[in-house]
Order: sequence, then C-alpha cells, then structure tokens
Amino acid sequence: MFLEALGAAALGLALAWAVSRRLPHRLPARSLVLSTGVAGGLFGAFLTHTALGSGFYPVILFGAAIVSAALLSLLLRPAERFRRRSATA
Repeated sequence: MFLEALGAAALGLALAWAVSRRLPHRLPARSLVLSTGVAGGLFGAFLTHTALGSGFYPVILFGAAIVSAALLSLLLRPAERFRRRSATA
C-alpha cells in the first residue's frame, strides 16, 4: 500500500509538472498546481483502492491519474483570446 501511495503521488506530481510547463499562462501559482496534482493522485489512489481492493496496482495508478487530471483541469483559466467583453463594459 505504501508503494501505491508513493507511485500515485509521483504520478500526480509528474502530471502537474507537465501541465505547468505546457500551460503556465492559464494556471495559478506553480506551488498550487503541484500540490493539487499530488493531492489528486493520492485521493484517486485511495478511491480506486477502496473500490477495487489491493491487487490491481496498474488500475489504481490509472485511477490516480484520472482524478489528478480532473482536479488539475479545474484550475485552468480561460485563454485571453477567447474572453469576450460585454456591450456594457
């Protein structure tokens, strides 16, 4: 179980690092992005481990990556070029 948690945290950190390098202009502070990735990975591993039990290590890591990616997507801000101004502004 310790290796599952360690692997999920490392996977979440790697995913958050990749996202922060790819889209720095659309994300908040890097420390928030990295900690959200790790927390999402750990929570996803916990959720998947609770649902399936302990014998499905690759599936648990896949669940950790999915939850981490979902939490990181909530941090994205809209791009400036797509932002429209209202007529009253």
